[in-house]
Amino acid sequence: MPSIAAAGPSVMERRREQAFPVLEQAEIARMRRFGEVRHYQPGETLVRVGEAGRGLAVILTGRVEIIQHASGKRLLIITHEAGEIMGELTQLSGRPSLVEALVVEPVEALVIPPEKLRAVLIAEAELGERIMRALILRRMGLVELGAGGPVIVGAEEHGDVLRLSGFLSRNGHPHQSLDPDSDPEARALVEQFGVDPGELPIVLCPDGRMLRNPSEDELARCLGLVGPLDPDRVYDVTIVGAGPAGLATAVYAASEGLSVLVLDCRTFGGQAGASMRIENYLGFPTGITGMALMARAYTQAHKFGAEMAMPDEAVRLEGEGAVGGGPYVVHLLNGERVRARSVVIATGARYRRLEVPDLERFEGACVHYWASPLEKKLCTGQEVALVGGGNSAGQAVVYLASQVAKVWLLVRGRDLAASMSRYLVDRIESLPNVEIVTQAQITGLEGQPGRMEAVRWRLATGEEIRRPIRHLFLFIGASPNTQWLESSQVALDPKGFVLTGADVTSGRRPLETSLNGVFAVGDVRSGSVKRVAATVGEGAQVVSAIHAFLAKDAVLTKARAETHPSITSEVHHDGLDVSVRHRD
Repeated sequence: MPSIAAAGPSVMERRREQAFPVLEQAEIARMRRFGEVRHYQPGETLVRVGEAGRGLAVILTGRVEIIQHASGKRLLIITHEAGEIMGELTQLSGRPSLVEALVVEPVEALVIPPEKLRAVLIAEAELGERIMRALILRRMGLVELGAGGPVIVGAEEHGDVLRLSGFLSRNGHPHQSLDPDSDPEARALVEQFGVDPGELPIVLCPDGRMLRNPSEDELARCLGLVGPLDPDRVYDVTIVGAGPAGLATAVYAASEGLSVLVLDCRTFGGQAGASMRIENYLGFPTGITGMALMARAYTQAHKFGAEMAMPDEAVRLEGEGAVGGGPYVVHLLNGERVRARSVVIATGARYRRLEVPDLERFEGACVHYWASPLEKKLCTGQEVALVGGGNSAGQAVVYLASQVAKVWLLVRGRDLAASMSRYLVDRIESLPNVEIVTQAQITGLEGQPGRMEAVRWRLATGEEIRRPIRHLFLFIGASPNTQWLESSQVALDPKGFVLTGADVTSGRRPLETSLNGVFAVGDVRSGSVKRVAATVGEGAQVVSAIHAFLAKDAVLTKARAETHPSITSEVHHDGLDVSVRHRD
């Protein structure tokens, strides 16, 4: 069977010892209490692409081939032998497998299901660290290879191709993109499925299904990234928003034994995930990309048992907020609902749009709100314009300047240093292909829908400049993402940010909104410091307030149950997890 050929060594090859560790017998012995020994015969398939895996497998004897399906071919990724572990990050969440595992010699394996795997990672700290690193590196390798993921067929610069590719990339999910204008294989697929060019892009899922220009929700459900939620289950806390504040809340709440569900309308990371280099985050002296930082937090939350539902958009919060008065209900766009004893609002902010005619004609294909490798590739060798004066804008300028011919940085203010960290200003000023234009305002965009040809801007002198630019980046701030709270009783400030603590009333719990048991953290909160470190801190801090609320709620619920015989209660998690049921 042929092996995968790559343009260069993949991360799995560069860090082979870490990606494919061989466990010692003593280590395997410590893991036996978490799993079950099973036997498999040659030719038997342990895992199939698109099917939920059984969990992590430690190969005790025998050999297993890990195979990728690509373009009708079966390509060998690795062969596991005795002492090696079989699996990658999907084993933490029980999601569909990205690869196939085929037995080539009689196998005896210790199979550890997802819920027990999390116990291994926590109980066996040093061994758990090695296993977690291996799982992460394998996923990184699969993303590099595009192994096991869907195939997107459509023009490289098509707005919907960029939308779908961006969604999968930010979810850390492998995929391939094929352009029928330049790829014979893509043209053959279009002809095979009888797809009109106007219907592109199409997406071929690993299970064989073909989707025509799907929404992100449709694609996620086809891939098994999100499934149906149990409307009768009551979580200790539901977190709406998976940016740094929401993920920090999930990590600390789940690690302390609370049942946690995290919702997000798109993917994890928030605006922080779009930062290509964060250099002033404590503990990372050489800097780290926003997506790498957020991916670590996402995996960490999974490790402690937090559940994720993305993309699942919250559209309404329902509940009276009386302590001991029953759970809140979060209604989702798809008609589902989630019940929780407490809710954390971590929805951050929405990207602010530029007030210029015909902007919507170019959004998605030519107008971008973040700078990722996808956008960078589109702009190679070209002139681009970027509007913004904050740190996010500065990080994007530095990132793009390494690949494009020139970056026009358009700033509305008089001085870039007034809104951007000094280290970024110094770096930008040292770049020969970046020109800073202060007191500039975009006045017009020219071109056909999805294909921008020029950008015009006006200077403080009244002079108008026109440049042949095909890609425009907007980093002009954001507005609070609180429209879904309009029908609730959550109090907002005049700008739409959520009021908390003493800003609601004296004696209010820190970070608690006007509703008991509903908290707000991060950029969505009125008066918050708009920094990644600050939002992470709030995510950690709010867990103490949640514990205090749930403890009080447990006491009052128990008292109600004793007063009203028609109500029974169950108490778990050291008295903090309380569910109430009417006997009738």
